[in-house]
Amino acid sequence: MASAPSEKWVYVFGDGSADGTAEMKNLLGGKGANLAEMSNLGLPVPPGFTITTDVCSYYYQEKGAYPAGLAHQVAVALDTIGTLVDCKFGDALRPLLVSVRSGARASMPGMMDTVLNLGLNDLTVEGLADRSGDRRFAFDCYRRFIQMYSNVVLNVDHSLFEEEIESYKDVHGLKSDTEISSEAWREIIEKFKNIVRSETGVAFPQDVDEQLWGAIGAVFGSWMTTRAVTYRQLNQIPEAWGTAVNIQAMVFGNLGMTSATGVAFTRNPSTGVKELYGEFLVNAQGEDVVAGIRTPQNITETARLAAESQSPSLEALMPQVFAELVNVYLKLERHYRDMQDIEFTIQDGKLWMLQTRSGKRTAKAALKIAVEMVDEGLIDPAEAISRIEPASLEQLLHPTLDPNAPRELLGVGLPASPGAASGEIVFNSEDAQYLKSLGRKAILARVETSPEDIHGMHAAEGILTTRGGMTSHAAVVARGMGKPCVSGAGTIQIDYAKEQLMAGGVILKKGDLVTIDGSTGQIMRGEIATIRPEMSDDFARLMSWADAKRRLKVRANAETPADAKIAREFGAEGIGLCRTEHMFFDQDRIVAVREMILADNQQGRRSALAKLLPMQRADFIELFEIMSGLPVTIRLLDPPLHEFLPHSDEEIDEVARATGTSSEVLRARVVELHEFNPMLGHRGVRLAVSYPEIAEMQARAIFEAALEAGTRTGQPVTPEIMIPLVAIKGEFDLVRKLIVDVAEDVQREYDRELDYLIGTMIELPRAALRASEIAQSAEFFSFGTNDLTQTTYGISRDDSSRFLAEYESKGLITVDPFVSVDRDGVGELIKIAAERGRMTRSDIKLGICGEHGGDPASIKFCEEIGLDYVSCSPFRVPIARLAAAQASA
Repeated sequence: MASAPSEKWVYVFGDGSADGTAEMKNLLGGKGANLAEMSNLGLPVPPGFTITTDVCSYYYQEKGAYPAGLAHQVAVALDTIGTLVDCKFGDALRPLLVSVRSGARASMPGMMDTVLNLGLNDLTVEGLADRSGDRRFAFDCYRRFIQMYSNVVLNVDHSLFEEEIESYKDVHGLKSDTEISSEAWREIIEKFKNIVRSETGVAFPQDVDEQLWGAIGAVFGSWMTTRAVTYRQLNQIPEAWGTAVNIQAMVFGNLGMTSATGVAFTRNPSTGVKELYGEFLVNAQGEDVVAGIRTPQNITETARLAAESQSPSLEALMPQVFAELVNVYLKLERHYRDMQDIEFTIQDGKLWMLQTRSGKRTAKAALKIAVEMVDEGLIDPAEAISRIEPASLEQLLHPTLDPNAPRELLGVGLPASPGAASGEIVFNSEDAQYLKSLGRKAILARVETSPEDIHGMHAAEGILTTRGGMTSHAAVVARGMGKPCVSGAGTIQIDYAKEQLMAGGVILKKGDLVTIDGSTGQIMRGEIATIRPEMSDDFARLMSWADAKRRLKVRANAETPADAKIAREFGAEGIGLCRTEHMFFDQDRIVAVREMILADNQQGRRSALAKLLPMQRADFIELFEIMSGLPVTIRLLDPPLHEFLPHSDEEIDEVARATGTSSEVLRARVVELHEFNPMLGHRGVRLAVSYPEIAEMQARAIFEAALEAGTRTGQPVTPEIMIPLVAIKGEFDLVRKLIVDVAEDVQREYDRELDYLIGTMIELPRAALRASEIAQSAEFFSFGTNDLTQTTYGISRDDSSRFLAEYESKGLITVDPFVSVDRDGVGELIKIAAERGRMTRSDIKLGICGEHGGDPASIKFCEEIGLDYVSCSPFRVPIARLAAAQASA
């Protein structure tokens, strides 16, 4: 048997003191630690005890066994709390009833099991009836206990009991459970016991110790239920943490009209407004509020009036209890220095506190609460920064659906890029672009997208794909554009030939209206109104505190004027990645691009590139002007040329006419350029080696634009030219010389000096390992973590969603490496490259520009290894600014 990690397994609380404190959350779980803390604060907490998370670890390690000494400590604790409430566990005359609840270190609402009213049997129910003077109350508690215990511990379907209750009410013409008498409950209880015997083959347990250990085992067992495991995976809660078990003397909110139960927040969790916010039910137990069987009442009179409710508020119904609740919530908020989510019960006019914890809140509320608590002197700006989950800011930066609007759900995919959009459904990029030219909105629906869809994605309001994961092409590009995207919607079928989408029994054709919600993954029929959030003063203040604290610079990945403007509005300090290939897909230049690719000699390519030069120059001038005074890193052409090629007969004929070449010759050229594995093929620096005239054209466009933009703005422009996919110093040097030669030509022609940097994107393991060599020539490194992850793992990010989820579920990985930097592999390569690069060139500029640049955990890693900046999609810039501040020492 494994050695015990601790000799003390049980911690008692109540009567103004406790064995534990709030700082013992790891051992006592969140609920247990806070119950102990409330007891120490002298608040009215029903006495109880916590079985530690160490016991949970032991329970799983020893396959359901408990450590020696636990049973004795539990028995002693039961006697202690029984003495405090003048009851005894299992006593027929003065029965102690307890609740048995979970309590993990991190809040997991609704994910694990609870049992209330434990300790009732055929004898103790009579004692409860005599002591309370209310037989109906006693038998109502007993039937509740049988229902809950049988479901949670004995795995009997809860609906079987509900059907029995509904049947009784139907036969006797009753409308609600409160109309059922004590004698009727006794009849129903006997039927409940028969259900248990029929379903399990054994009688419902009458031994209270058997009940207790059955409930304890069920709570520990619920740590590994499917729903709990899924929740932990989604919220990155380690399995090893385990849960505590909290056993507490019952107090009863269902003991007549002077009793009640409720839930409240010390501030409004939706808006952050400083007001007591919550609901309660008279003559009810806690699960009645959650179950929604009865309509709760407002706690405050202000809320009741606003809701136009006719039911009295707690403030009006029980003014003394309400005043005490107000004092308690103010005390808790001052003590914890955070908005609290509290649960309470009122028994015979006496207030009891059952739980407090930091309340879940929207991003809008979190901002307001953090900023106002600084103003109130409860916290300082540094703590306010730490209070905001960076990823939650996405709620503020994208349109959201009107929560009050009706909706018809068609299906659900992955929430790949946040925000919501409605439009006419189209199945190709040309139709999306056409609708935009008419001033109409489109939702581009594809099985999967490719770089050739970039113009359609740009034209569309949102993107829907039936394949691909959270880091697929559609997802990555959509986030970069700030457009909503739902990817991997596998229950939806798309038929390109018929131009229709099928979801269950619904068929939508081209032009039908749909709405997608990239924050939830939902796809809905028709148009649903959206709300575009506005940046508040609270947001501006918090971000100013974050900017003052952080060391890492934050740039944006942007290549369009719209993206660049959004990036500046959101506080970007430059462009860290301008993907020039995205500029080539516009309708007015794609023919020239294809003409250049399909040319079979240098003269033909230069002729086509001459048409593209003024377009590229104009692109860069506009970017330099928008980012005036800030650095702009421009990546030379990266993807394989075949991605630009025509595929349909119409497209091939169009290029043939433009080039004066036969369609047959062009078809042969398309076949010739096809690659089996283009990710590892003729792309990046290899294109510049094979076709130096492409790099020369782009370099000229950049340098001429820099001089022109500098003249227009009066701000000197220092472009940073990035050579992609370098593996060998020699290939970098070859292309670098081309760029330097062009710069010298432009300086002579314009008779002006140029400042510029030439660096590379580190996206191959060999480049990371040979960084000291490459840094002899490269003035900056930008880590392309998307491709570096692909080449390190040997996994295509577009295919990884098919199996990486299974890797996570089996514990082989803790997080998708395409979502957050793999510190041990990819991260180690980045660290090696950074260290070796600095050894050669101490002032080398280092940053990352992959999708990880907007991931808070990856940003923390970048801070730890001392990178200079991160670059991310424009809409993630505020997230990166906040995450960088949190990562600062």
